[in-house]
Amino acid sequence: MEKLTSLMKEDMKPALGVTEPGAIALAVAEAARHVHGEIQEICLRLNSGMLKNALTCGVPNCSHFGIAYAAALGALAADPEQGLECLDHVSAEDNRRAEELVRAEKIKISLTEISSRIFIEARVRTASGTARALIRDSHTNLEQIEADGRMIFSKEEKTAGEKQETETDADIHSYSLSELWNYANSVPLEELAFLRRAHEMNMALCEEGIRNERTSFARFLLEKNDGKVISGDEKRTSALLCGAAIEARVLGLPLPAMSVTGSGAHGILATLPLYAAYKVNGYTEEQLLRATALSDLVCMYIKEYSGKLSAFCGCAIAAGCGAACGLTFLRGGDAAAAERAVRNIASSITGMICDGGNQGCVMKGLTAADMAFEAAQLAAAGIAVDPMHGINGETAEETMRNMGRIASPGMVQTEKTILDIMQEKLSV
Repeated sequence: MEKLTSLMKEDMKPALGVTEPGAIALAVAEAARHVHGEIQEICLRLNSGMLKNALTCGVPNCSHFGIAYAAALGALAADPEQGLECLDHVSAEDNRRAEELVRAEKIKISLTEISSRIFIEARVRTASGTARALIRDSHTNLEQIEADGRMIFSKEEKTAGEKQETETDADIHSYSLSELWNYANSVPLEELAFLRRAHEMNMALCEEGIRNERTSFARFLLEKNDGKVISGDEKRTSALLCGAAIEARVLGLPLPAMSVTGSGAHGILATLPLYAAYKVNGYTEEQLLRATALSDLVCMYIKEYSGKLSAFCGCAIAAGCGAACGLTFLRGGDAAAAERAVRNIASSITGMICDGGNQGCVMKGLTAADMAFEAAQLAAAGIAVDPMHGINGETAEETMRNMGRIASPGMVQTEKTILDIMQEKLSV
């Protein structure tokens, strides 16, 4: 099996709802399974990206929003064996008990630092004892479990310096865009068969968004697309598919997305614009799978520079750039055309902020999907922003690295300001 195939398989995971509430519920569930009795207190320590992304986000199988409900349901109803789908079987009774916990102010939440490095520490206290779980660096990377001061499980923690070296020396950064293109174009097709599940899963989520009475953007986009899920217009179809799936996800509707780089919205935007083009234009499934592989890999490439959680919208920027490259592939372009698409995206939506998982993600997704088509169309015509301008580099690799640098370290202060604004709103 090709190394790049393995990297994608390791990276892509089903995620129910936005991944941050799911990861918080998972951490609490891992702690709660080691204590018994009535819950007296749940204490959460979160980094800025985790706190921001979950602050007003929908919680799967729950009509409420936000961190406290994710934590309460994590303790009461989550199955940690299901990872980011741990809230798949929440009942009405579970929701009632979660409401009681939240009303009793038994959920305590604090900020650890402004950082793109994922950090969740969950402590659950009952009359019988206290347990602690730590997740760091990825949404499902459980590093420690402790019960009543006794270490039950521990991974060796990397130092900050070691972590920084790992981030800048990510495996995918040993490849050029041209090599990613050649891989997508030539890898044995059977190695890409697993990507069918991403399209199937994300389309099922889209269809749930269209039919669910809680959504509003999805129904408007359906009407705009001539009342059809797939119309004769690839851009309007793409807007519907992406918008409906993202809206369903941020509301916490009970179907998973296939995540890329730890985000369902990344997975949606890296796949569904390509699926729209495939259905409208009659491309072959082989073309779709190969274009999807390229899209996912470009998204991963940029995110390894920007960090998992930061102040810029990786869903739009990293996944949008991936989609633009995938669309260029579908249109019969070459690696040079893909580089032009990268420069066009870098010069347009880089810098779009992330202000958490919420309905605004739909608007950002619509912008990114539209720009992916524009960037690919211009690239196919031989048109791109010149490397001398803005943050573009002399190579595609330099450009993608610079896109990531805008987020980390570039937007650290922006992250703090966004979080301050959001917390001020909730304290009014």
